[in-house]
Amino acid sequence: MLTKKLPPVQSFLLLFSRRVSHLTRQQYDVIVVGGGHAGTEAAAAAARVGAKTLLVTQKIQTIGALSCNPSLGGIGKGHLVREIDALDGLCGRAGDWAGIHFSVLNRRKGPAVWGPRAQLDRQRYREFIQSELLSTPGLTVLEGSVQELHVTEPSPEEPGRHRVTGICLDGSPPISASSVVLTTGTFLCGSLFVGQTTSPGGRIGDAPSSAGMSQILRERLDLRIGRLRTGTPPRIVKDSVDLHLAQLHPPDSHPTPFSFMNTQTSCKPEDQLPCYLTYTTPGVDKVVKESLHLNCHIQEDTKGPRYCPSIESRVLRFPGRSHQVWLEPEGVTSNLLYPQGLSMTMPPDMQLRLIREIPAMHRAEIHTPGYGVQYDFVCPTQLSPSLQVKSTQGLFLAGQINGTTGYEEAAAQGLWAGVNAARWALSMPLVALSRTESYIGVLIDDLVSRGVTEPYRMFTSRAEFRTSLRPDNADLRLTLKGFEVGCVSSLRYKEAVKVKDRLQEAMATLETLTLSTASCRKKLPDIGVSENKNSSLSGMELLQYKDMSFEMLASVFPESLSRYMEFSQRLKIEAVYKPHCDLNKKEIERIQKEENMALPQDIDYFSLPVSMSKEVREILDRVRPSTLGSATRLEGVTPAAVVALFNYVQVTGRKERKRHRNQQERKEEEDEEVCKRNASLPQ
Repeated sequence: MLTKKLPPVQSFLLLFSRRVSHLTRQQYDVIVVGGGHAGTEAAAAAARVGAKTLLVTQKIQTIGALSCNPSLGGIGKGHLVREIDALDGLCGRAGDWAGIHFSVLNRRKGPAVWGPRAQLDRQRYREFIQSELLSTPGLTVLEGSVQELHVTEPSPEEPGRHRVTGICLDGSPPISASSVVLTTGTFLCGSLFVGQTTSPGGRIGDAPSSAGMSQILRERLDLRIGRLRTGTPPRIVKDSVDLHLAQLHPPDSHPTPFSFMNTQTSCKPEDQLPCYLTYTTPGVDKVVKESLHLNCHIQEDTKGPRYCPSIESRVLRFPGRSHQVWLEPEGVTSNLLYPQGLSMTMPPDMQLRLIREIPAMHRAEIHTPGYGVQYDFVCPTQLSPSLQVKSTQGLFLAGQINGTTGYEEAAAQGLWAGVNAARWALSMPLVALSRTESYIGVLIDDLVSRGVTEPYRMFTSRAEFRTSLRPDNADLRLTLKGFEVGCVSSLRYKEAVKVKDRLQEAMATLETLTLSTASCRKKLPDIGVSENKNSSLSGMELLQYKDMSFEMLASVFPESLSRYMEFSQRLKIEAVYKPHCDLNKKEIERIQKEENMALPQDIDYFSLPVSMSKEVREILDRVRPSTLGSATRLEGVTPAAVVALFNYVQVTGRKERKRHRNQQERKEEEDEEVCKRNASLPQ
């Protein structure tokens, strides 16, 4: 059971205010702008790497706030949370602490696409994140609004046209840094919409951010800026809802923690809260259509999230259908429900009319109306896989500013941007995650290679090698690498090494244990071994049978397997996916080879002496992929163009190596000649 003790909120604010009023330095290694999911992970990761880090946020109390839905994880998103945790990030442990309803989604399919998910207590989640940040060595938190970036001439040793060297706050002296991470969320030139009312801002109740930041990115740094939108539903007073008219959905009886460091969640299984499912009615469609002329947000052309659309968008796109509405608790002591599926931006009185068209909410009261947000984002093809802006040294972007939607996507980017911002500041090489080794790698590669036309959300279908990139093995895939790049503690590293060694030992043991098919049918009659098979089966092969569990196999070989019972589920999953992973190895090696082939950032695609269409040249020039692997995934770049590019890079690489060798040989000859002349001089 988790036993972390957190100080009350008042203690947080007192500690924060001391830091704000006694800012002891004006020079940091890394400055992170924004205290949302991307910003908190970025700041914590940068500090773990060893950088002196400053986190600047507009309002201290909202650090770690769940701005929209009170949940974490899900299909695809749960994979990201597990990977963030494997890299020693915050949100997995915060979810285990604040979770009040745990469930694993998609269990009808294989474990590779299971989606760990939890409903969260908003206050407990926020308090955990704040507590973690305050106890992180090397991290300072400052309340303020960033007005502009310090932009100077670039360092000639590195690619780029500009260099960011710090920030300027409203009414305060400038603060310098080697790296700056922007995690502005929906606050980058954000606008709020309710009915026909529009106001500047990124979240109800918070002051708008400086509109000048978007202008600096667009005009000073010459970045391509787009605009996206999102929305949130009204919050419903729980006591005003007839929950007996909705379908009860209990949590899992045994909660599954997000963090590899936790064996249990803070919330006891019996103390978890249920969710409820209900549906829209024809009356909902009627209210939506009657209120369209009063809803300026829905009339805008700005793209919103395809996979989490507003109820207005659903009704207009699928008229006459009944849509799911999940009623989710917002906390143990909260009297509010979050109606998942009812994001809306119509006037508040029409919102009340709409929700009362649903039987379970026929007398419901709204605590806070739903609203829409429109905000600027930076086209992410202008970033490198390290999440640094290609044209601007020392500037990193993470979260919704890159065109994504969701806490998990933001947190994943924030962590990796924080790692690289710290490494840049400490003069260490930048690092990238491959799409063959992580969902975070898939996310970043999709963004920087393909860009976005609508808010990007992670799905398991986006990963080519999802049988290898499972929630259960994120620690084996990433923790050791995280330790190498500096963001994983020695405690977590030692635990991961211990788990890895034990699993390898257990799998080696399973390979040595064999049973003849006749013995299998006798000792394990329920697993369905074919009578046509006459050969022996190893323990790993036996575990691949659907009805075979590790516990059943351990009952046959108790002396060999009983000591590995704590890894029973992991060993079962490893066995099931071993044939798939073995088949994928060659394809993974090919992609990794392509990803390791860097493309020069100063290459002139228009004058490239190869057979390539003008359209392909324009695409390559606009996106400027960092590697050949990224080029292969650009829409419009043909296989023939990739081959031509591959051959060109190979040939120029050989020529460059030959030129370098010739220069080296000439230098050695010149040095030898100088030595001979010096030797002939009189002493």
